[in-house]
Amino acid sequence: MSFLFAPLNPRIEDWRGQTVWLIGASTGIGRATASLLHARGAHVVVSARNASALNEFVAQHPQATALPLDVTDAAAVQAAALKLQAQGRLDCVVFCAGHYRAMSATNIDLPDMLKHNSINYIGALQVLAALVPILQNQAVSKTGQRGHISLIGSVAGYRGLPQSLAYGPTKAAIANLAETLYLDLHPSQIGVSLISPGFVDTPLTQQNTFKMPALMTTEDAARAMLQGWAKGAFEIHFPKKFTCWMKVLRVLPNRLFFALAGRLKQA
Repeated sequence: MSFLFAPLNPRIEDWRGQTVWLIGASTGIGRATASLLHARGAHVVVSARNASALNEFVAQHPQATALPLDVTDAAAVQAAALKLQAQGRLDCVVFCAGHYRAMSATNIDLPDMLKHNSINYIGALQVLAALVPILQNQAVSKTGQRGHISLIGSVAGYRGLPQSLAYGPTKAAIANLAETLYLDLHPSQIGVSLISPGFVDTPLTQQNTFKMPALMTTEDAARAMLQGWAKGAFEIHFPKKFTCWMKVLRVLPNRLFFALAGRLKQA
């Protein structure tokens, strides 16, 4: 039975000398994680649309690299991946790019729904299309991997939730995508992990008007991610005092789930 408790990915505990590409790192979880990885000795490459924010990060983190990028531009994503490949090995890529706005079915904003999809999901697909062939051709490193792919999902993707009409489905898609990637890429010694945060204090969540349970800082979220990578976990979810309860919702019968979710909507 020991195989049930074995890590699903090689443990990443020593980041010194590793190159990590964080896409969506101008603010929030991505920026905090890039800062922590830099402190742990990694060479971090930060990407986002906001070039000035990236340059500010590099000014504060010597030896980091800024690579402005819009994940909705497939040609730009391909060019960025090839540029990094030409510069050397890519050890880990973290897809943090995201868009969020609360929305219900009684007030549908189709252009914004499509924006959620183009950034949160299609953006991830475009990164993977450019990235996976590169990782497949890399040698296996001392960590036992050719490379590692980490996708930022959300507990909002566990089940349908109030005000999550646009955001939740994209994160459910990311979770399914990460599971399929793991099955396909694990035999090629490419690690895959799914990050499932609860409420983290970022510019995206600051627009919420409701009380967010177990709200955590971006710095705490970054530490939780590194702890998960160090354990070789597939899914890294936090804070557990909230996310474990959210996992219970996944197994509830529909009648009970809809009754509980309906109370959340009225709260």
